[in-house]
Amino acid sequence: MNDMKTSSKSFVSPAYNVFRIPVEKIQANSYNPNHVAPPEMKLLYQSIKQDGYTMPIVCYYLKDEDKYEIVDGYHRYTTMLKHKDIFEREGGCLPVTVIDKPLDDRIASTIRHNRARGTHDVDLMVNIVEELTESGMSDQWIMKNIGMDADELLRLKQVSGIASLFADREFGHAWD
Repeated sequence: MNDMKTSSKSFVSPAYNVFRIPVEKIQANSYNPNHVAPPEMKLLYQSIKQDGYTMPIVCYYLKDEDKYEIVDGYHRYTTMLKHKDIFEREGGCLPVTVIDKPLDDRIASTIRHNRARGTHDVDLMVNIVEELTESGMSDQWIMKNIGMDADELLRLKQVSGIASLFADREFGHAWD
């Protein structure tokens, strides 16, 4: 494996050195506290299906086992394991970057990667929904392509307060 020096002059970020690794040589770690809900897993699958793997899995190389232990990217890894179409398209391999750190630093890296992803800003999501609706995208298109259910989309439209966002919504006759 590549020896990465930690001095500022010679350090090279792992993202500049991506390997194509067979999925059977990759394994989960025992310390990842992250959980992804089913709707987001569906969206991850859709993202990988439509865009491919755009971010490599971050691993530590276990020399004695000739395996790669995941530091970040567990859900991208399981997407390949659970979806034959992705597995076949990718030839059973995943893009991997390798970090060489002791276990406590790998655990810290896992937590940093998980927490650094952040959350979605409601106001920005309202703006996105508004732009998509005004450009002619249907509710079904928005829900499918940005991973929302009908209730979430309705709430974002309600927050916007713009009546035109409800144009293709059917309402009951309670007000009649």
